[in-house]
Amino acid sequence: MVIILDNAKYHHAVVLHSFLKKNSRILSLEFLPAYSPELNPIERVWKLTRKLCTHNTYFDHLDDLAHAVARQHTLWAEPNETLRKLCCIN
Repeated sequence: MVIILDNAKYHHAVVLHSFLKKNSRILSLEFLPAYSPELNPIERVWKLTRKLCTHNTYFDHLDDLAHAVARQHTLWAEPNETLRKLCCIN
């Protein structure tokens, strides 16, 4: 399995080293270049999620925020034109 990651510090955490070494036969990590959000479609998805769900919105509780984001992602659960365009899928 190949997992593509950005270069966030926690993706390089020392606590992961033993796990990755133990699973190196089945797991490979490939890192995107630093500062390359255009190569990581999820960045565009989260940007639109924030715009649609959280922009100029106050949430009394963390659960309220989580539900707002979950509602939006439920709408996108099936393949759709919005995600196709965001992720540049032909």
